[in-house]
Amino acid sequence: MSHFYERKAYRYPLYIFILLSAAFAICLLYFQWILGIVSLLLLGFVLYYVIHSQRSLYAELEQYISNLSYRIKKVGEEALMEMPIGIMLINDDYKVEWANQFLASCFKEQTLVGYSLYDLADSLVAFVKQGQANEEIINIHGKQFKVVIRREEKLLYFFDVTEQVELQKRYEAERLVLAIIFLDNYDEITQGMDDQAKSQMNSHVTSILNQWANDYGIFLKRTSSDRFIAVLNEHILEQLEKSKFSILDEVREQTMKYNVQLTLSIGVGTGVSSLPELGALAQSSLDLALGRGGDQVAIKQGNGKVKFYGGKTNPMEKRTRVRARVISHALRELIAGSDKVLIMGHKYPDMDALGAAIGILKVVQSNQKEGYIVIDTAKTDAGAQRLIEELKTHSELWSRCIKPEQGLELVTEDTLLIVVDTHRPSLVVEERLLYRTDHIVVIDHHRRGEEFIDAPILVYMEPYASSTSELVTELLEYQPKRLKLTMLEATALLAGIVVDTKSFTFRTGSRTFDAASYLRAQGADTVLVQKLLKESITNYVKRAKMIENASIDSRGIAIAKGDPNETYDQVLIAQTADTLLTLSGVIASFVISKRADQTIGISARSLGDINVQLIMERLGGGGHLTNAAAQLSDITIEEAEQQLRAAIDDYLEGGKPS
Repeated sequence: MSHFYERKAYRYPLYIFILLSAAFAICLLYFQWILGIVSLLLLGFVLYYVIHSQRSLYAELEQYISNLSYRIKKVGEEALMEMPIGIMLINDDYKVEWANQFLASCFKEQTLVGYSLYDLADSLVAFVKQGQANEEIINIHGKQFKVVIRREEKLLYFFDVTEQVELQKRYEAERLVLAIIFLDNYDEITQGMDDQAKSQMNSHVTSILNQWANDYGIFLKRTSSDRFIAVLNEHILEQLEKSKFSILDEVREQTMKYNVQLTLSIGVGTGVSSLPELGALAQSSLDLALGRGGDQVAIKQGNGKVKFYGGKTNPMEKRTRVRARVISHALRELIAGSDKVLIMGHKYPDMDALGAAIGILKVVQSNQKEGYIVIDTAKTDAGAQRLIEELKTHSELWSRCIKPEQGLELVTEDTLLIVVDTHRPSLVVEERLLYRTDHIVVIDHHRRGEEFIDAPILVYMEPYASSTSELVTELLEYQPKRLKLTMLEATALLAGIVVDTKSFTFRTGSRTFDAASYLRAQGADTVLVQKLLKESITNYVKRAKMIENASIDSRGIAIAKGDPNETYDQVLIAQTADTLLTLSGVIASFVISKRADQTIGISARSLGDINVQLIMERLGGGGHLTNAAAQLSDITIEEAEQQLRAAIDDYLEGGKPS
């Protein structure tokens, strides 16, 4: 290290000063020899002092630097070996070349040198190999470590974050959760009870819920005759999920003692810290549970994810003719306030979707407004295609059927868009129509799913109805009688009901027969219905082959697969599942095959013991408790079967919960 005074910037001026001082002393010696001698002596003393001071300062600086280097080296060694931070060097074969003592103690070893990462922790190997993230939380012998990797140097740092992780878990476990509990059919059940029986049942239900709340540490408060509010935390919610919300079964079974079947619906809001937002999530979850038929729990998180539990029973019919009349009048007002009406169903419409659309078109015409059915005639099932061929023979009705592109050209801000037989934006014939107008009506009979059309102005969803055609038929009865249903219109609606009820054998209530009776009185041709529903011998053989190759396991679950080299109509897939369900010992059936659009279709049916809707929702589909379906893209039939079996096992894990 160079001395301060050895630098050129300071050395040259000093030399010049000394030379000038010496020259001055010599000149003074010539004129005044005494003063000259004194000057030379002073100059010599100053030079000696400067040189001596410089050497002393240099020696002190060298000593200081030496001591500082030693201390830094010692502190570095102690930090490397003693500080509570793990350090590890590995080679290309994932073997430890060096590790400090702290890290060795974490693995309960004297030294880690020579060990393979495979021997230390599998999760550590996976982290090092994946090559993307540069840090990750890894569990090592019961402790949580934040591992940071420097890949070029093959260097790993280990920071003990056990306390932070535990604190995070504790925070999440104690985070507030809000639930709204609703007695689904309380008003209907208690309507015919005397005061004493009603009081006894109220007391019994309240006692069951209070005991359940006490067992789990939940604050429960009754806010009305059919509604409770519950306050809990994430830890309690986790326990309830593990129990599959057994309170649903308990209330249903206990109320059977009163010869009634009272069911619960619970909406849960979780995952946010804002109380107003938490309340909104709970109410939204309850609406979702009720829209799916009740007797279940819907849990909605702040990120939009929804989980469902329960839904084991078929919903009891709760819709009334009063509601149908109110909806019908509201629909009439909306039609009157629009410039035109567009009607569309789901992609690859079946007889129910097309029949319901024709019925709504009649509602529009009876209110003297211009209406159109948006349909892609190239993408329909076989039954709907036969109905379309029949429509082509009726020019007035066929002229009201337009392509999706024409619908996009016709739609305006004042256009009313009516969606039938679906409520999911991704399933409608033309999704872009949903964003071209703010006036949207949804009429559907499926259980409400997580995906829903945004902000419709009128929703008529009745999961208790057999079909959307049944709902539309009831709406027609309360419309102006200016126009009478034609034979083809009545037949189309009746065909929709027949298809969805499997000729009045599934999901059929008294209102279904009322609707069918009304349509028959309007001139519906049952012979034409049978013609529309006829199938070819080719489809019959295809169905027989799939049934022949079906497998039935010990749980009574039948799974059939189509030929990977052939495509199958969605109706054929559904019919195959229906046929499988009629076999002895089968309680649920699933059929997997390739569709015409190159997706893999899965049709599911059950007798009610298994909720096939929840199984299909795990695969991105939906439907009803006994009737559901899903479509999978970019996947083979074998891969679809693996996913289906995993979803079934997940559903049945721990019993038959949802």
